Amino acid sequence: MKSKLFFILIFSCSLFSCNGQNSHIPAAVTTASPIHINRFDKELFKLIDTNDTTLQTEIAGRYPQMLDVIGKGILNMQSPETPGFFDKLVNYYSEPTLKGLYADAIRIYDDISQIEQMLGNGFAWLTACFPAMQIPDVYMHISGFNQNVLVGDNLLSISIDKYLGNEYPLYQEFFYDFQRRKMSTEYIVPDYLAGWLMSEYPFAGKENVLLDRMIYEGKIKYLIHQAFPELTPEMLMGYTEGSYNWCKENESNLWKAIIERKHLYTPDQMTTSKYFEDIPCTFLASDAPGNIGTWVGWQIIDKYMKETNSTPEALMQNNDSQGILTASKYKP
Repeated sequence: MKSKLFFILIFSCSLFSCNGQNSHIPAAVTTASPIHINRFDKELFKLIDTNDTTLQTEIAGRYPQMLDVIGKGILNMQSPETPGFFDKLVNYYSEPTLKGLYADAIRIYDDISQIEQMLGNGFAWLTACFPAMQIPDVYMHISGFNQNVLVGDNLLSISIDKYLGNEYPLYQEFFYDFQRRKMSTEYIVPDYLAGWLMSEYPFAGKENVLLDRMIYEGKIKYLIHQAFPELTPEMLMGYTEGSYNWCKENESNLWKAIIERKHLYTPDQMTTSKYFEDIPCTFLASDAPGNIGTWVGWQIIDKYMKETNSTPEALMQNNDSQGILTASKYKP
């Protein structure tokens, strides 16, 4: 089993390339067969709501992998076979606020047919780009604002309590405006695909080096946008239209500030992490939105794909961040 569990809030941008600008980028798919999403979230809620212990065997039989990744990713328990596993599971989700959140989530996402259709389109595009890539079994879960995306061996699940809409009352207590912009339905499928891409192509650079992180995040965002070109760049990044336009108008100044401050190559974890947080990057400029590292990385990758006509598969296999930057001829 893939041991890493991914926590993702995904956010994309793009002024960028239409599919026709790179002959190796397949056209977006709009008519694929839907992908069935297994409703582990609904089945588990029956147990939470009734505490009917006879349901434990049924859930364990139908969802052994989900219980395993939920246990490790949320409950810090190594195995569903651990004594007291289900007691801890029920206790965790029975906390009144979390149980109310859980009930709201499965009510809001009772019908997910449109999500399943979009997911089918997205994975059809991915498999056109990556023929050897397998399509995972897909699930939904509730994490209580914990693990957003869970990835296991041929398993992919998303926590739908993170997508109840910008105006959902409980979000007002826990999240800033710039965080809530990405907590709505339209982000679910892009987050599913990004989670699987990051699982299939894990980050291979140095976590504390800005360029490595920029290039990796830029790759993911570029491919998600190619899969769904109808999604606006500001929406995918979680930016307002004004913030997005500010980035475009100040792209050269942002790049200049990064270079002059020697942030691009200096191995400083604290500085690098600031570029990928949702919090506005005011250390660069007073009007800079958050996640600037991803935004700049995406610009570099877009330029690289236009310059090199690379395939998506070759892009994801190339871990030479400096080589990609050089080949991109990125000079805003």
